[in-house]
Amino acid sequence: QVQLVDSGGGRVQTGGSLRLSCAASGSIFRINDMGWYRQAPGKQRELVATITSGGRTKYLDAVKGRFTISRHNAEYTMDLQMNSLNREDTAVYYCNADVVDNENWSRGRYWGQGTQVTVSP
Repeated sequence: QVQLVDSGGGRVQTGGSLRLSCAASGSIFRINDMGWYRQAPGKQRELVATITSGGRTKYLDAVKGRFTISRHNAEYTMDLQMNSLNREDTAVYYCNADVVDNENWSRGRYWGQGTQVTVSP
């Protein structure tokens, strides 16, 4: 079994900052790509940022220059530093990981439970 737990959400005023964290645990052999998604009310889930095991990153255009994704491979953790937040960033944020487990030697995508980010005027 593999579990992802994300945390760090909260309420912040426009222009503020938050740092989200994701921790993976369980029967992990290797974690490939990791990423953050978000889903705002009435909207589809969208990809915010991804990071490969080698540290290569990609970002949604709307967050470029404001958000920074990072990971610590040895600890199976990932962070998302979010600066200059605005109301359009309000959403539930989910971490996601492409994991090879060492029980069944299978590969699958796993999700965190989600953490709410609310940006107020």
